[in-house]
Amino acid sequence: MRSAHEQRLPFEAPIYEMEQRLGDMEAQYAKNRAGGDNSKIGEQIRRLRRELAALKREIYSQLDPWQTVQVSRHPQRPQTRDYIDLIFDQFLELHGDRAIGDDQAIVTGLGYLDDMKVMFIGHQKGKNLAERTACHFGCAHPEGYRKALLKMRFAEKFGLPIVTFIDTPGAYPGISAEERGQAAIIAENLMEMSGVATPIVCVVIGEGGSGGALGIGIGDHLGMLEHTYYSVISPEGCATILWKGAEHAPKAAAALKFTSRDLLRFGIVDEIVPEPLGGAHRDHPEMSTSLKQFLLRNLRRLATVPKDELLDRRYAKYRKIGVFLEETPDQIAVDSQLNGHAPSAL
Repeated sequence: MRSAHEQRLPFEAPIYEMEQRLGDMEAQYAKNRAGGDNSKIGEQIRRLRRELAALKREIYSQLDPWQTVQVSRHPQRPQTRDYIDLIFDQFLELHGDRAIGDDQAIVTGLGYLDDMKVMFIGHQKGKNLAERTACHFGCAHPEGYRKALLKMRFAEKFGLPIVTFIDTPGAYPGISAEERGQAAIIAENLMEMSGVATPIVCVVIGEGGSGGALGIGIGDHLGMLEHTYYSVISPEGCATILWKGAEHAPKAAAALKFTSRDLLRFGIVDEIVPEPLGGAHRDHPEMSTSLKQFLLRNLRRLATVPKDELLDRRYAKYRKIGVFLEETPDQIAVDSQLNGHAPSAL
């Protein structure tokens, strides 16, 4: 695993400063270990480790929405292929959509979680420039969503539960994707996933942006890692539309209410998966262990639900999302008068 120090987020400066001090003290302790009494240095190291843990806890418990976005995009944050290596005991990747090609922004395959065989589908962003270019920075084309849909139908046919990992700023926005029916295939995925007669567990592991996230995001249990976001639009996209500039992204992030805590409160997501102290990018194995436990627990629970009841629950889950207010004609007339204009014809 690459060091989390390769990229430093601005708000983490106090953490890195304390880690540097701790590293210097540990180096001094090791150097002097052969001779002399290091008891005082050892006690100082233990105290500094406790202070460092407390500092990480304090900073990461108070992240604002834009800081959450920055953490969700951290270059050292584990991606889908990292989790495949760390979570699955065996994994056989499945390629292609039988029509256009194999979109590398969507990874699909069969895997074992302990003794449970599952169909896996997830976004992949890539780690270096070559990988990111090949994966379109995690922005899938129509063939990626068609590939995902084919694998979902395969899973339903053979009675396999489905696991999806969401990590994308949105579906690919280029002309080529529009020409091949980007919106239509995402809509088809939404419709089909609502009726796939097998358990589906979805997890937002990084970014969850727009229809690109929804295209593999309909399921029976939706989880979010602690420092992720899930939104109808990326903060930069929202800022460009509303304030005519991407530099207003922090303001848009605050307005969108898209963090894991916000969405759990709204009833849109079902569970928050805690991240290691200081974020998932600091400890890939610990994050993978927590994520695997989350998946196994929910897949085993859903496996006991009869298929008809499973689909009814899934339908009800999405029907209850949102709040709708209906006004009578009299209320509309009063509101119009208060706003200083005549009521429109009803």
